[in-house]
Amino acid sequence: MGANEHGVCIGNEAVWGREEVCGAEALLGMDLVRLGLERADTAEKALTVIVDLLEKYGQGGNCMESHMAFTYHNSFLIADRKEAWVLETSGKHWAAEKVEGGVRNISNQLSITTKIDREHPEMKEYAKSKGWWDGEKEFDFAATYSYVNTARMTTSRSRYCEGYKLLNKHKGAITSETMMEILRDKESGINMEGGFMTTGSMVSVLPQDPNLPCIHFFTGTPDPARSVFKPFIFVPGITELLKTSSPTFGPDDPVKKQPRFQSKPDRRHELYKKHESAAVVMETMKGKGKEMLEEIQTLEKRKMREMKSILQNGCPDTNQLVNLFSQCVDEELKIYG
Repeated sequence: MGANEHGVCIGNEAVWGREEVCGAEALLGMDLVRLGLERADTAEKALTVIVDLLEKYGQGGNCMESHMAFTYHNSFLIADRKEAWVLETSGKHWAAEKVEGGVRNISNQLSITTKIDREHPEMKEYAKSKGWWDGEKEFDFAATYSYVNTARMTTSRSRYCEGYKLLNKHKGAITSETMMEILRDKESGINMEGGFMTTGSMVSVLPQDPNLPCIHFFTGTPDPARSVFKPFIFVPGITELLKTSSPTFGPDDPVKKQPRFQSKPDRRHELYKKHESAAVVMETMKGKGKEMLEEIQTLEKRKMREMKSILQNGCPDTNQLVNLFSQCVDEELKIYG
């Protein structure tokens, strides 16, 4: 997931379906997120960038730094100040739905049904040739390209369904705090634990008024229930965020060598390491852990108040915002000691 200086935000999820996933090296969903953000200044342009790259290079390859292959197709939630799109893929075929209102979420299943606003030109013909669609009944992308019963999609206990319920519960009154609360929810499976734990979380506020800045909150650490959502605003003069940047290994990086993944370097950044130790304290040392959790919650609330003031009263001197995120990281590190 990520955002760019034009207020374009993209989130990405793994999806599977009838089409076999390509194991050969191609573009990963994470590559497509980065390239969409690098090259587009609107949500729909980002969608176009992604589907053009998909057509030219395809998607596939191992998504884990491991000998164990983990491959998938991709879905994307793409938004800017004015509009939002859901893009879902199966191999090189894809469908896109423009979000016209209400709430929308994605998870580990195809979710676009009959409302298709843009599509791969051969999407329907390919489905017909495979015997997935008879060419007569209304075309339903999720039902055709996956094994999902779309009539029951929002009533199952899946992460998609649970996310949909939580968003609908707050529909019409969703704030950044609401979104953070949803991302912290463990019972729904949205905040994942174990082998596939939630490794980072992001919430973005995209005001329709172009005079107000887009504000992005990033944890940069796993388990949002024990993390600080730290504010970031794109302004000129921002330097590299060293304490939350993974170390680089240049030409010696194992991912750049053939065969791939022969060793696994430590990619944890400074905040990640300190947070990992702090999470153990929060889990095992009742008194000290509770105190630490309260301190990071107080820090987050203070930053939220500061950002609300910016959205209500306009932006202060942009020089004050250059170190907004990194100062919050320093304050968080200080709490971890």
